[in-house]
Amino acid sequence: MMKKFAHLLFGSLLALLLLAGCKDKGSEGGQMLLSPAKSSFRNTDVTGLGYAKDFNLIDHNGKPRRLEDFRDKVVVMFFGYTQCPDVCPTTMSEMAEVMKQLGPDASRVQVLFVTVDPERDTPELLSKYVPAFDSRFLGLSGDQAATEKVAKEFRVFYQKVPGKQAGSYTMDHTAGSYVFDGKGRIRLFVRHGQGSEPIAHDIKQLLAEAR
Repeated sequence: MMKKFAHLLFGSLLALLLLAGCKDKGSEGGQMLLSPAKSSFRNTDVTGLGYAKDFNLIDHNGKPRRLEDFRDKVVVMFFGYTQCPDVCPTTMSEMAEVMKQLGPDASRVQVLFVTVDPERDTPELLSKYVPAFDSRFLGLSGDQAATEKVAKEFRVFYQKVPGKQAGSYTMDHTAGSYVFDGKGRIRLFVRHGQGSEPIAHDIKQLLAEAR
């Protein structure tokens, strides 16, 4: 009975995730609202989550990538797009600050930026955009089918929003990042817009587990 109750409680926690997007300037934006973590993590502990297990994409250097390629590293995975006016650059800047706070341990962390706009975000464009925040960051992309597949696996929402000019558009998308430990296990969901300190705190804890 208690196991069933705990399972329902965990499911209710995940159901509280709200979708947020990058919108045109002046439009109403939002962010993911998550219940506080029940562990010592500052972010939401999703250890044992039944999805978000792997991906099959291409990095901005043209190399095929899967989660296992980053074994022994804490992996932070964020979904966005290069023309995002707010959520994406804010998140990437926060992660760049996290890397600074980690000091030498930053070498044990891999940040991945997965585009939800493969139509415009070519590997060449990602190679200029993503490392601009930190040279160690990698941009990942795939064709439309691959993008849909990874979004489904990670329960990530995204859709085009027509712009004011013909042919222009923005992308609404889930705001937040997944964090995997060095064994490739999903551990945390990081909500958007909280600043770098809580993220650095949790990554340090995951790194300490591996020592």
